[in-house]
Amino acid sequence: MTVTLTQRSVRSLPLPAHGQVDYFDAKMPGFGLRLGGTGARSWFIMYRSHGRLRRMTLARYELLALGAARELARTHLLAARLGNDPAAERRAQRAATIARPREEEDSFSALASFYLETHAKKHKRSWKIDHLAIARDLTAWGNRPARDITPTDVEAVLEHIIERGAPVQANRTRAIISRIFSFGLKKASARLRFRLTANPVQGTERPTPETARDRVLTANELRALWPAIEAETPDVAGIFKLYLLTAQRGGEIRRMRRDDVDLDAAWWTIPAEHAKNGLAHRVPLSPPAVSILGDLLILTAHPSPWVFPARPGAHSRTAETPYRASVQKATIRLRRASGVAFWPHDLRRTVASYMAGMGIPRLVVGRILNHAEPGVTKVYDRHGYDPEKREALDAWARRLEAIITGEKPAKVVPLRG
Repeated sequence: MTVTLTQRSVRSLPLPAHGQVDYFDAKMPGFGLRLGGTGARSWFIMYRSHGRLRRMTLARYELLALGAARELARTHLLAARLGNDPAAERRAQRAATIARPREEEDSFSALASFYLETHAKKHKRSWKIDHLAIARDLTAWGNRPARDITPTDVEAVLEHIIERGAPVQANRTRAIISRIFSFGLKKASARLRFRLTANPVQGTERPTPETARDRVLTANELRALWPAIEAETPDVAGIFKLYLLTAQRGGEIRRMRRDDVDLDAAWWTIPAEHAKNGLAHRVPLSPPAVSILGDLLILTAHPSPWVFPARPGAHSRTAETPYRASVQKATIRLRRASGVAFWPHDLRRTVASYMAGMGIPRLVVGRILNHAEPGVTKVYDRHGYDPEKREALDAWARRLEAIITGEKPAKVVPLRG
């Protein structure tokens, strides 16, 4: 349908009962307005390219006034008459925008890749944290020459991270940027390739002051926390109880395999590939820990190799993957329910502190925590303190039960849950 498009006539054009209808402009052939039954309106052009009739949407009606729409249409229609294909050119531009730009030889992206592949992946078990920070917060530097990154650029990135409510992460990202440039400056080949002369982090300050974490829960806090833990689902409760009964790291607990647990002998073996420090570790299981794991293994009696398998229906997860639900979310629930301000790693530190206070030697506590040790003994003496570790964790389990019950037998709260 051809009409004379004016600001007034455009507003009064009737909407179709269903589908869409096109109104062509009598003043400019090939230019028009499409109306949809839902009220949607958009400017468009129709033209021929290599004998084929083509159509291209210019913009929504609300975003472009009639006069501006006519001018834009005139530009594209003229280009079409000269043998170009405006729609094809737009698609090519969009594809170029979406496609990942080629990594320039001296770009920050190339420097970050050089750092990850040459250093981080080979020497850092936590290299994925660096990779995530780069992908999340440093992509804007992408193809910029690495040597052009300035302290002002660093501060702008850190301010953006703080604005999204992650001040501590700003500190971490600053440290990662510094490591990338320090590594590039240290390697002669990289220094020449990227023409680096300075680390742009120098001259900037840590955005957020931090203090060393030394939180140890009091007996009253442990007493308040335990009932909140028991109110959680069996898998979540099991994870937090094992935090307190084994003093092991959360990631190692969540990746516990059925084959690594021997309930008859009361041992849990953490393989080297699951241990944070890369050292295999034997953890003696106290009677309450054995009881908790026994109940969990019955609940998860299916082909999954994990004691804490992924929950059914979890996105892109199956029974063949370990538990990955957010411990942080569970921690927030526990903090609210118990009134105890803590983070999971505080529980590991709490156990270590109480055991030291019970007179357990620091060497034994260190073996329980699987701290890396200098010297030959770190390889050849890993099992030398198994009896002492068992005695210490059994004693701690009894002490924890006394704390939770308030040492009042009439109000016993069994640890096994």
